[in-house]
Amino acid sequence: MCSIWLLCVALGVVSAGAVGGGGSQLSPEHTAVWGPGLRAEAVLPARYFYVQAVDTEGQKFTSSPGENAFQVKITAPEEQFTRVGVQVLDRKDGSFIVRYRMYASYKNLKIEIKTRDKHVAKSPYILKGPVYHENCDCPQEESSAWLEEMGCPQTIPQIQRDLANFPTLDPDKIAKEIPQRFGQRQSLCHYTIKDNEVYIKTYGEHVGFRIFMDAILLSLTRKVKMPDVEFFVNLGDWPLEKKKSPQIPHPIFSWCGSSESKDIVMPTYDLTDSVLETMGRVSLDMMSVQANTGPSWEDKNTTAFWRGRDSRKERLELVKLSRKYPEIIDAAFTNFFFFKHDESLYGPIVKHISFFDFFKYKYQINIDGTVAAYRLPYLLAGNSVVLKQDSVYYEHFYNELQPWKHYIPFKSDLSDLLEKLQWAKEHDEEAKNIAKSGQEFARNNLMGDHIFCYYFKLFQEYSSLQVNEPKIREGMERVQQPDDDLFPCTCHRKKTKDEL
Repeated sequence: MCSIWLLCVALGVVSAGAVGGGGSQLSPEHTAVWGPGLRAEAVLPARYFYVQAVDTEGQKFTSSPGENAFQVKITAPEEQFTRVGVQVLDRKDGSFIVRYRMYASYKNLKIEIKTRDKHVAKSPYILKGPVYHENCDCPQEESSAWLEEMGCPQTIPQIQRDLANFPTLDPDKIAKEIPQRFGQRQSLCHYTIKDNEVYIKTYGEHVGFRIFMDAILLSLTRKVKMPDVEFFVNLGDWPLEKKKSPQIPHPIFSWCGSSESKDIVMPTYDLTDSVLETMGRVSLDMMSVQANTGPSWEDKNTTAFWRGRDSRKERLELVKLSRKYPEIIDAAFTNFFFFKHDESLYGPIVKHISFFDFFKYKYQINIDGTVAAYRLPYLLAGNSVVLKQDSVYYEHFYNELQPWKHYIPFKSDLSDLLEKLQWAKEHDEEAKNIAKSGQEFARNNLMGDHIFCYYFKLFQEYSSLQVNEPKIREGMERVQQPDDDLFPCTCHRKKTKDEL
């Protein structure tokens, strides 16, 4: 039986063995298991690893062997109770994501993966600890070791592009000039990280979104010794530092970039929050989407799909186009806020539907809102093809996407959208391959470990450009680590008073 602390997922056992669509038999020995969740050192809010079903001939399954094909059990051998929530997510392509969230830290962790009561691959996997949970404040002192443990890339092109605008950074100068220039009109956070503690001063009325930045910084400092660094975060939608500004550019961190601005882009607050809260209060995240991609490509509805609010005039045009060609496009508003709702033009407001239901449709239309539409990572992770509007706005990963490889582009004024949809219908296999490439990009670049790597590399490289020491400025307050952890950990890297 599960203890009260173990979030249990009822995993059934497939009868008479797991068999693929072609009648092939699932092989426990040949099946592959890999991923960061098998490494004790790779601390994530929700750890994860992959299981790829392979048959007795050594061929990978390309369709699901059954959602209950694998049973996963995670225990701490030295403990009476194991406070770990586990989910096995069937990606329907022969592979699974196993994710687990730890609510306490352990000396060791044992991961058993079975099919038909037989261990899979090299199961059981023993993670020799200490194995820390998300809330454990136990930073790795050596950043190079942490980067290696997390499998972070040596360089990230978008960071290089953004920081090229700022060959040197003077924290004293920036601390004075940015509040003078932007502090009255914008919502800003002025952060200093010093000795791995986070300090903040806010400017502007609407600073509620600081919670997302506070959370990722605190999470990072629990995992790794952060460089001493001082920077400003823009909490608004729009990038602030215009390329054509007559003033010397200032370094502003933003969640959205633009071809007309010089802001330093970060992963969006939405993607950041979904990583931090995976298996917590957030249901939409990069892993859950992969297990809820709707019917197979051939069985999807061939109408293009869109839902959203009226945050851009092109969205109005899209809905009007849908009303003119309802057999081609199903687009409707779930809310009106920015424009006058004329029901004769735009039809009635419709109810929200589950994001997972989007993937009942073969063609997904991605169109800007106030800035970039932050749903793109999740759309790419599905198995529908994305038609993306040309735009001046971008998220931290857009510049690595390739049109016609990862998505189908259409003009910003929608003038060729119908033409592109017609192309997709006439080139079904090519459209399916584009959907697959987009999905692979999301899987390989937008998971939780990738987001942590991006943030750390960004702050590390930014800090190296500083020409003098970051300071804890007047008016700054310390951002405290959460103290609601039911199972506090003992960090093996921190010396006790007796040892000092």
